[in-house]
Amino acid sequence: MGISRPLISVFVFFFVLSAHHHLSLGDPITCSGIVPMKHRSQMLSISDFGAVGDGTTLNTNAFNAAIDQIRNSKNVSEGSLLYVPRGVYLTQSFNLTSHMTLYLADGAVIKALQDTEKWPLIDPLPSYGRGRERPGPRYISFIHGDGLTDVVITGKNGTIDGAGEPWWNMWRHGTLKYTRPGLIEFKNSSDILISHVVLQNSPFWTLHPVYCSNVVVHHVTILAPTDSPNTDGIDPDSSSNVCIEDSYISTGDDLVAVKSGWDQYGIAYNRPSRDITIRRITGSSSFAGIAIGSETSGGIHNITVENITLYNSGIGIHIKTNIGRGGSIQGITVSGVHLEKVRTGIKISGDTGDHPDDQFNTSALPVVRGITIKNVWGIKVERAGMVQGLKDAPFTNLCFSNVTFTGTKGSPIWKCSDVVGAAEKVNPTACPELTSTSQQGGSCENQA
Repeated sequence: MGISRPLISVFVFFFVLSAHHHLSLGDPITCSGIVPMKHRSQMLSISDFGAVGDGTTLNTNAFNAAIDQIRNSKNVSEGSLLYVPRGVYLTQSFNLTSHMTLYLADGAVIKALQDTEKWPLIDPLPSYGRGRERPGPRYISFIHGDGLTDVVITGKNGTIDGAGEPWWNMWRHGTLKYTRPGLIEFKNSSDILISHVVLQNSPFWTLHPVYCSNVVVHHVTILAPTDSPNTDGIDPDSSSNVCIEDSYISTGDDLVAVKSGWDQYGIAYNRPSRDITIRRITGSSSFAGIAIGSETSGGIHNITVENITLYNSGIGIHIKTNIGRGGSIQGITVSGVHLEKVRTGIKISGDTGDHPDDQFNTSALPVVRGITIKNVWGIKVERAGMVQGLKDAPFTNLCFSNVTFTGTKGSPIWKCSDVVGAAEKVNPTACPELTSTSQQGGSCENQA
């Protein structure tokens, strides 16, 4: 199931209007400078390696040859730019290398070959213990990077298309042998920049930086049909110093989901996601707009979410974990969120997500504390909020401030259990567990 260029244009137009609204008060605050755009000393064109952008010629050898030349360049530290001109370039999966820029011209499309039988397999992630969907190995992402530094994917809004429908159908029919491939995955990598490209039709998670540091994603458009399974937009996973800004995302699952490993495997690997900023994101999803979890076993710390616009979505903000996860979720600040036509405005849940196997430790309870959600407005919201901790590990130090939801049929309600927190200027009135600022750990004044 493809997505037409006119539809993409409509999405980009909506995003530009939204971005203009956010930026109209002056120059925007940005974190994107942590990975600056690099000047490359050498430019190569994929056409020079025999690539043909006719939508039918297989160009895997051309991409591999070009990237091999960059890898073996004498000026490798200065890096090279691989230029992809207008056209549709069909290819199997391929690996990037360090010190390179993959540049997609206007009208350039790198499209995955729909041949699931020949797709390469790689080991499962150690923090997951197995493939996320099936035991054993997993299919490699369409564009992959492992152990890299200084990689840029950019252009003039060219497209990387995962052609995911055969994979989605295998998931629907229960015929998957292994976990589906993502569109782009960077593993054990640093100084990664992705900007000004369209990423669409991923077979699984779209953009997955895992065990990475210094990652910037800005001015990207991520698209997948609303019924495409598990096509998360951006999933920072056990990664640090990540900046996600100024992007439009419309997919079949969470738009952005911060993760850090799965149950006992994530606890043992013990690598948190931390110091992540998610800013000026617009989009829609039948699941969550911005999510934390549910794979949180390595810990998730110091996350800033601000200036988010969501519509036609399942949940606005969703922080989710489960018994057996362990780990801690703390230092989460969410502000400046606008919601329209959303089933649940805010959800914080301790009973969400499956397990890799039956060996998880039921005594490994997550710690959730220090969550601040402020300046949130929503219209046509069916349920204001669900905040449900664990009986043996209540969620503490929660602050809800200046949160207003209106519904289509009367006032939306709140539902809470096993939580301690404060609610100030919240309409409709939050549940009793969140209304007393005198409780220990309940005052919004303590939430920096």
